[in-house]
Amino acid sequence: MAGSIMPLPIMLEEEEDRKAYEKLEAPKTIVCRFGYLREIAELPYSGDAKPGCGSKMVIRTKRGIEMAEMLTTVCNNSGCSKSISRDQMLQYIDNSGGKDYPYFNQGKVLRVATIEDLNEQSHLDESKTGKIIFGRQTIREMDLPMKLVDVEQLLGGERIIFYYTSEDWVDFRELVRVLAAEYQTRIEMHQVNARNEARLVADYEKCGQHCCCKQFLKVLKPVSMRSAKVQKATLDPTKISGRCGRLMCCLRYEDQTYTELQKRLPRKQTAVETEDGLGVVIDTQILTQLVLVRLDDNPGALQAYPLENITILKKEEVQARREQLEEKAAQQKSEAFRRPAPKPRPQRESGDKKPQATAQTPEADNANAESGEQRKPRRRRRRRKPGDAGDANTNNTPQAASDDKSGNNDQPRDQAQATGGEGEQGADGPRKKRRRRRRRKPRGGGDNAGGASGGPSGGGDSA
Repeated sequence: MAGSIMPLPIMLEEEEDRKAYEKLEAPKTIVCRFGYLREIAELPYSGDAKPGCGSKMVIRTKRGIEMAEMLTTVCNNSGCSKSISRDQMLQYIDNSGGKDYPYFNQGKVLRVATIEDLNEQSHLDESKTGKIIFGRQTIREMDLPMKLVDVEQLLGGERIIFYYTSEDWVDFRELVRVLAAEYQTRIEMHQVNARNEARLVADYEKCGQHCCCKQFLKVLKPVSMRSAKVQKATLDPTKISGRCGRLMCCLRYEDQTYTELQKRLPRKQTAVETEDGLGVVIDTQILTQLVLVRLDDNPGALQAYPLENITILKKEEVQARREQLEEKAAQQKSEAFRRPAPKPRPQRESGDKKPQATAQTPEADNANAESGEQRKPRRRRRRRKPGDAGDANTNNTPQAASDDKSGNNDQPRDQAQATGGEGEQGADGPRKKRRRRRRRKPRGGGDNAGGASGGPSGGGDSA
């Protein structure tokens, strides 16, 4: 028999294996799973075979004769490695949904499925594609506001179940008459929601595993947006929604753990004390238990600290702590003023820099000479100081007057410049010679010109 634990002939040759098989007893009840919605039922079994877990069984339920899969049994010494006690099964049902858990006990296990039963079920599954196409075409022709999802055929052929989704109530009586006339059997229309639709047609999720609703979830409880906000860094619908378009069911699995970890963390804008000083909580990370803090001493920088390394402060503690820090800062300032002033560093004499400047001058001249650029030195006129101008006038005026009176206008120009240069010497040492402006001679010429230039004395001579 397919799916049973009937031993092979080669196994019966061993004495120990044969004795172990003879000691096994046939189970009295079998827990099996049936239907596309994967419902659970515990049904009585009266056969002599000793099926194992995973065996295919033919059962009779309120829907009719159909194929099922054996999950476990509550009978001891039944040969099933996954057998459990009835108390364990009832506890599992209570934890998985209680009254909402799809558990039935109406029906009976007819037999362990034979090869003919398996072939017939395989043939029915292959022919359901044509039924889906015909049903969708008929719905489109009748313009019904519904969507056909899947079709299930029972093993006995006495019923065909059409699963559909619709937002409103649909009058499908005419559709049922057309389908019954086409397939000459009983037609059942079963409306499902978005999650049950995913259970029927979905296969794999983003995590790479089978969809939870199709693999093991029996009760699809609603998922709140609060769970998504706590567990996910983003609320992008494409990242937090499952195949059904609703929030992923797996968000409920760790909701309790996230809630407990979140209670340990401080809220935002909470004053805390760190090893670097006081600060304010900006953000937290639940799984890593890190707290992002903005320090009062450095508001522009954010620092992450483990939860164990910070201390949550109350308002009174914050005020007292800040006063202590202010007193400490004031004390440090007073100590800084009491410290002796640092000794001034010895300054280099000005004479030390002159040789360096003079030493650099020939190098600069040589560089200019090599480059072919010869520049003439620029002469700057020295501005007269008020004191220098007075001295020059006092020294030059008597001499010029004496020269005019004596009528000696033929004094050499070089001598006159030398005389003027001597008058410019001051207490600071020799000064640069001052260029005297040349006087223009009158147009008369001769001695008369000299007398005329002499002033009053010249005038007396001409008379």
